[in-house]
Amino acid sequence: MADRLSDLCILIGIIFWFWGTFPLLGRRSILFKLHSLSVADTLGSMTMIIGLLIKIPQEWPLLTLALISLVMWNTVLGYVLAYCSSDHPSDSSS
Repeated sequence: MADRLSDLCILIGIIFWFWGTFPLLGRRSILFKLHSLSVADTLGSMTMIIGLLIKIPQEWPLLTLALISLVMWNTVLGYVLAYCSSDHPSDSSS
C-alpha cells in the first residue's frame, strides 16, 4: 500500500512539472509564465519528495531538509523576480 501511494505521489509530481511547462508556450507575459512554472514546479517537487519520504522513511531528516529548502528557495526567488520586474526608482543620484 505504501509503495503504491509513494508511486502515486511521484507520478502526480511529474504531472505538475509538465503542467507548469505548458504555459511557457502561450502568449501571456513573461511574469505569468514564470509564476505558473515556479508554482507548478514547487508543488511537483514537494509531492515527489513526499513520495520519496513514504518510500524511504529512514531518510526523513534529509528529505525534510530538502522540502524546507525547496519552499524557502522558491519563495525568495519569487520575491526577487517580483522586485526586479517592478518599476522602482533608481538609486543613482548624480
